[in-house]
Amino acid sequence: MGSKRSHFAAAKGARNGHNAPVTKVVVIGGGPGGYEAALVAAQEGAHVVLIERDGVGGAAVLTDCVPSKTLVATARSASLAGESADLGVRVDGHAIDPSSASVDLKFVFDRVRQLAAAQSRDITERLVADGVEVRHGKARIAAPGVVEIVGEVGSDPTTVNYDVLLVATGARPRELPDAMPDGQRILNWKQVWNLTELPDHLIVIGSGVTGAEFAGAFTALGVEVTLVSSRDRVLPTQDPDAADVVEGVFTRRGMKVLGSARALSARVNGDLVTVSLADGRDVVGSHCLVAVGAVPNTEDLGLDAVGVRTGVTGTIEVDRVSRTNVLGIYAAGDVTGVNPLASVAAMQGRIAMWHAFGDAVTPLKLTEVSQAVFTDPEIASVGVAAADVTSGRVPGRVHTQPLSSNARAKMQGLQDGFVKLVVSPDGVIRGGVVVAPRASDLIHAIAMAVSQHLTADDMAETFTVYPSMSGSIAEAARRLHVV
Repeated sequence: MGSKRSHFAAAKGARNGHNAPVTKVVVIGGGPGGYEAALVAAQEGAHVVLIERDGVGGAAVLTDCVPSKTLVATARSASLAGESADLGVRVDGHAIDPSSASVDLKFVFDRVRQLAAAQSRDITERLVADGVEVRHGKARIAAPGVVEIVGEVGSDPTTVNYDVLLVATGARPRELPDAMPDGQRILNWKQVWNLTELPDHLIVIGSGVTGAEFAGAFTALGVEVTLVSSRDRVLPTQDPDAADVVEGVFTRRGMKVLGSARALSARVNGDLVTVSLADGRDVVGSHCLVAVGAVPNTEDLGLDAVGVRTGVTGTIEVDRVSRTNVLGIYAAGDVTGVNPLASVAAMQGRIAMWHAFGDAVTPLKLTEVSQAVFTDPEIASVGVAAADVTSGRVPGRVHTQPLSSNARAKMQGLQDGFVKLVVSPDGVIRGGVVVAPRASDLIHAIAMAVSQHLTADDMAETFTVYPSMSGSIAEAARRLHVV
């Protein structure tokens, strides 16, 4: 703790004009965990160097969150055109034929790349404005207190010293040995953006969050999609009722879902890709997307040189304040394997720097982390899972309010979805699930209730706009009134 107090004192002294040394902070990785940590460290008065190999913003901005959600937004717009007939929309007196709608993939992907680049520039400008030195290159720990930077354009390897180090190098797509991506016919989720035209038939291996989001988006864009799931349902880590709703929507829109079907290999033959399953079946399509998880980027970082402990999967082991087992070295984001969310990575990075500089810190509480799956409809959740209550593992009660009973949903022609609240025996809201358009926004009210230990009655007695989707949250709360 003495070392941390000295870092804190140095930073505070520098800000107050005292003649004290400035703490040197090095951040490896420019994703949400890295750049948020850099901003906090700069605010604390440190000299901050952020090293990023590919581009500030990391995968979250360049190849993952921002691009994929932009694609999902386009897909949602395409599906709305087809659903507009039910709301009375006509063109020249005729209902819109969903098959007549087309998507300009080049335009869409150009827009994706432009938005990602703009977001990266915005983050970089903010970092520079706050005094962060942004360096481009690949970094590795050369020795305790020393980071080497290699691969900078037009320069030889250089070194920077650190008092505090944060590793936020993220993760990359996991690959199957017999289904290696070629970037053309067999793709991982980083290579999707290489497509120049819509696939005729896309086979998606993996029914987790990434696989489901891409499968749903391409289905909405009019692509024939086969989703191969090794589990008995899509989105196996999500609320089962929510997953059932989304899978029902998928199949209704024409997606073929192959459950309990483990993919063994994918091979290219001309313009076709054949995916072989463990049960002996073959699935033939024009393209294959492999979405089977991620691998932490911890190779060649020099972690062994300073004794940083990693887990069996390569993730860096950290505690709830982002500390590794080595004093002064922290880690944040996907490289830790804690929870692969941009919001979690960002908070881990902030917590790391607050802790390093001796500021008041609230350790990371995963039970208060809200998350969303950007399918159509979206799934958003927070807190205690309903399954833990219904199984008896956690005491409490659950109520599910169908979205079909909501006046606003009726107006918009929405039938799929629900609000589910989980409360303790004394009525305190412990968790919730929302399945609806913009569920990622609606979940915030429930997340606030969970973090502030509000009761169902507190939620029920708070005014909601009528008609609104949020009215279903209040209605679910009313059904959980404790007499």
